Amino acid sequence: MSSHSPHNNIFPPPRERCLSRYWNSRPVLYIKRAGIAASYPIRGIWYFTRNREFWPLLFGRLIPLSLISFFVYFVLFSFAFLPQFLFLAIFHGWGAWFNAVVLVLGEGLVIVQGLFEGFFVDECRVDVFDATLIKLSLKDLISPHRLLFEDAPDAVKMLRKPTSPATFNPWSTIQIVELIFFLPLNLIPYVGTIAFIVITGTRLGKLSHHRWFQLRGLTKPAQAIEIKTLEWDYIWFGTVAMILELIPVLSFFFLLTTATGAAMWAADIEKSRRREAESDARQAAASRYTDDFA
Repeated sequence: MSSHSPHNNIFPPPRERCLSRYWNSRPVLYIKRAGIAASYPIRGIWYFTRNREFWPLLFGRLIPLSLISFFVYFVLFSFAFLPQFLFLAIFHGWGAWFNAVVLVLGEGLVIVQGLFEGFFVDECRVDVFDATLIKLSLKDLISPHRLLFEDAPDAVKMLRKPTSPATFNPWSTIQIVELIFFLPLNLIPYVGTIAFIVITGTRLGKLSHHRWFQLRGLTKPAQAIEIKTLEWDYIWFGTVAMILELIPVLSFFFLLTTATGAAMWAADIEKSRRREAESDARQAAASRYTDDFA
């Protein structure tokens, strides 16, 4: 029989069927989802630095805070790192330096978040998130919730005062308490530091779309359903975001770029869902048209 026979078109070769099953198997799909979610904080860095209109948000407010952050980490590494390293070395050996570094970075993050992040940074992150959605052709999500200057030369300058509550990450003492509570995980050899980053990153990931839920007017139960749907993805987005936040001095820069990445992710999901809804509507309309002429 010819290799181009209809039989071969209907029934693909066994090798192709095996490959199809492999690429569509649950473990592979979960790995793909994790990789895609983890890429968004990195893609946010590229998008933020590539679009100069975002830069005033960084230089206007966050550079001074970054200098204060540098001072906090300088003091911690000068006075707190060595005692903690010597203590951890009793249990970890020379590998204790890595756990000690992450422990001190985590302590610095607690101080920086407690002093600055919830009060000074969140407004900038909202602006970055909203401007990114506007640039990605989702202005209709933003316009019901804040005033927009339509004649502005770019998305950032288009933003005016919000007309409804606008928060990127709802600050609470619970977040600080959780960070403090999980810091001792770094005392556990080898796996402790990884566990600390993943556990705290998971919460960070689940909060990354709070602004998107706000713009859509979702209730808390509806938000919980959305978070449950993307729970696996949020683990990996948040883990990468947490690693970036632990980088001294640059942590404030990465707070903004992660907001950009979160907006890019939300835009991709939003557009995908809209395409599916439009496709379903067309199919329903075609079905009604067929029924009318049956």
